[in-house]
Amino acid sequence: MTQTEASYHRAPGDAPAPPAGCPVNDFTPFAADYVADPYAVLDGLRDTPVFYSRELGYLVVTGMEDISEIFLDPAAFGSQNVQDPVFPLSATAHAVLSAPDFDPVAVMSNRQPPAHGRIRNHTKQGFSNRRMRILEPYIRGRSHDLVDAMMAAASPADFVARFAHPLPGETIFRFIGFPESDDEKLKGWCSDRLAFSWGNPSEAEQTDIAHKMLAYWRYCRSVVAAKVDDPGDDFASELLAVHKRDPAELTYREVESIVYGLSFAGHEIVSHFLSNALICLLSRRSQWRQICADATLIPAALEEVLRFESPQTSWRRVANTDTEVAGVKVPAGTNIFMSLAAANHQPDIFEEPGEFDIHRPNARNHISFGKGIHFCLGARLARLEAVVALEVLTERLPSMRLVEGQSLQRFANITFRGPKELLVAWDP
Repeated sequence: MTQTEASYHRAPGDAPAPPAGCPVNDFTPFAADYVADPYAVLDGLRDTPVFYSRELGYLVVTGMEDISEIFLDPAAFGSQNVQDPVFPLSATAHAVLSAPDFDPVAVMSNRQPPAHGRIRNHTKQGFSNRRMRILEPYIRGRSHDLVDAMMAAASPADFVARFAHPLPGETIFRFIGFPESDDEKLKGWCSDRLAFSWGNPSEAEQTDIAHKMLAYWRYCRSVVAAKVDDPGDDFASELLAVHKRDPAELTYREVESIVYGLSFAGHEIVSHFLSNALICLLSRRSQWRQICADATLIPAALEEVLRFESPQTSWRRVANTDTEVAGVKVPAGTNIFMSLAAANHQPDIFEEPGEFDIHRPNARNHISFGKGIHFCLGARLARLEAVVALEVLTERLPSMRLVEGQSLQRFANITFRGPKELLVAWDP
């Protein structure tokens, strides 16, 4: 795997020693109790807002104020580690990703200033009002199609496979400009990236994912190349237009790499968002009935989902210099695990944080989309997809409910939270 400062993925190096005087414990997001309920685990650690995880080799930060300060100081706390594997790569996976043509560069979430600002300035144009207006009818139409297919297959159904996984994947593929005929193979290539960068896959799993990543990178390059002479009304073509006007402002490799990176951010995370929304709402029938009766409550309900059961429970940074977090002196090179889940349940910010309430007045104060220069570029699209999806689901399937007795299984990883399967039923 290419290992330069500009590489999109980098193999993790040795972790520095724990900061002097910092509490040390065996906290890990891979523990079964954390995977089942991270909020209960984090509540038990609230008296220690900064500590070092021996298992992860990361400094863990749980307070909203401290996390906000880290987000807002990109000079001291870099984002270059957010796409890197948590654990060392196997030799076989490393060999696959050492292919000479596997060379995506860091562009958004893991690119440092000042280049980050230059790239973001052009990338954010793709999420314009015009593009959202184009996408909304597609999202609504596909939502109806997916509900039709669910109903035709009869109750009960796996909501993840039938709705939550295909809708955001197909939406982001249309946004980028991938042809609909390629959807199924694209979903296959992209669906395991979570395990690669944020999980603890076995050697065989890691190698399989590496092959998919290489195939997907080559596909992205071929699509971008085809659009050079045959542009469409899509995001990839818009980026190429910027490159054509000024190649130094947005390089060709950066265009390829933006296309490569966007599919995961716009797919798996939104899939978890949709699934978590149903878990929260269908298990609280009175609140589900309220949004069924009044669709104007849906946006606020989704903000509470993002606070209460966010699809993204943490994010990463690395200390660029010797610095300090909450009074702890942090050496340069220290990896930092920011617990967004803990901050979103902080009791002095959110009253009774363990209660789900679609009428919570300050739910939007969550930090699930980050903060500062790296605030999630796709937040607007994710919100749009979720609002439209819930509008369609509440209109078409108001009797929908969770199948009783199911045990929700979630992906063990450091950052993202959502069910592998979610069984729902409805009245004929």
